[in-house]
Amino acid sequence: MSTLAASQTTTTTWNIDPAHSVAEFKVKHMMISYVKGHFAKVSGALTLDESDLAKSRVEAVIEAASIETRDAQRDAHLKSADFLDVEKFPTLSFKSTRISLVRDGELAVEGDLTIHGVTRKVAFSVEGPTPPARDPWGNTRVAVSATTRISRKDFGLTWNATLETGGILVGDEVTIPLDVQFVKG
Repeated sequence: MSTLAASQTTTTTWNIDPAHSVAEFKVKHMMISYVKGHFAKVSGALTLDESDLAKSRVEAVIEAASIETRDAQRDAHLKSADFLDVEKFPTLSFKSTRISLVRDGELAVEGDLTIHGVTRKVAFSVEGPTPPARDPWGNTRVAVSATTRISRKDFGLTWNATLETGGILVGDEVTIPLDVQFVKG
């Protein structure tokens, strides 16, 4: 009689904890300094294959109307058809297509980022995931920090104003830093 070894599941699902995660951005204002902001409503999940990281995947959705820059007038403008057009495009999303180990503790996560109804390939440089940690309520958590840079014009976000002294009001390059905490599902 032969016995077949039971295969062990090495895939786990981790849900984004929106209360402990932040999706930020920064862009040049008047060509002299950065304006920073964040999106308050982020959701998604990481499917982690511990035996083969390349088979892992991550998906995230951001509510476009949750944009906050500490200025109500600017936030309203960013929500308008000049920028995100949140009525027509209520979400931003990311879906990974490839995850690879760069070196211990650093990953490259490539995927499809959709903003303003336009999807482009982007690559995030990712630190983590951290070793799993148990919170006081018995949940297991991991975290990552990630960053990428995009051209807002590549996503159809072309509104701008010319400055009296030359130059433009809003820079093209947008830096996107993320700090995401996941809870094991």
